[in-house]
Amino acid sequence: MIPERMEKAFNEQINAETYSAYLYWSMAAYLQTLDFPGMAHYMECQAKEELRHAAMMYKYVLERGGKVKMSAISAPPSEWDTPLHVFKSVLAHEEKVTGMINAMVDTAMELRDHASHQYLMWFVSEQVEEESNANANLSRLKKNGDNKQAMLVMDDSLGQRASLYDILPVPQD
Repeated sequence: MIPERMEKAFNEQINAETYSAYLYWSMAAYLQTLDFPGMAHYMECQAKEELRHAAMMYKYVLERGGKVKMSAISAPPSEWDTPLHVFKSVLAHEEKVTGMINAMVDTAMELRDHASHQYLMWFVSEQVEEESNANANLSRLKKNGDNKQAMLVMDDSLGQRASLYDILPVPQD
């Protein structure tokens, strides 16, 4: 049985992961309005990834005999100043999520909930990748500056991202 505090933390994180999907969809819609379909595609892939994370946690809580309690999802922003601002927001958001995952690990350790601790290590590693990707994209955008051709090349490059979550199903055990 999952400890009550851990169950509450997972339910809060399920909400946060779902909010992340909303945020990335909102970013995708904004980038579409600026005619950056590749960047929008990248954000759509991010949204799918976040929903998969929520689904994984949902399943974990149920497997541990806990209750999933869905709560309202806050509305994300819908406007940014520039694509650079979008990608700065991505990094800030991923850093926030890393803090949330780390707090869950701390809770698991405090409760001596070894199963949750072990389960969360995948998400710790995932956040390293998320922050690395966010930093790389942000760095590239900063280098592009006002160079429209460089922006189009980056847009095309981000549009090539294959969404693994279109290929890989949520594990069914």
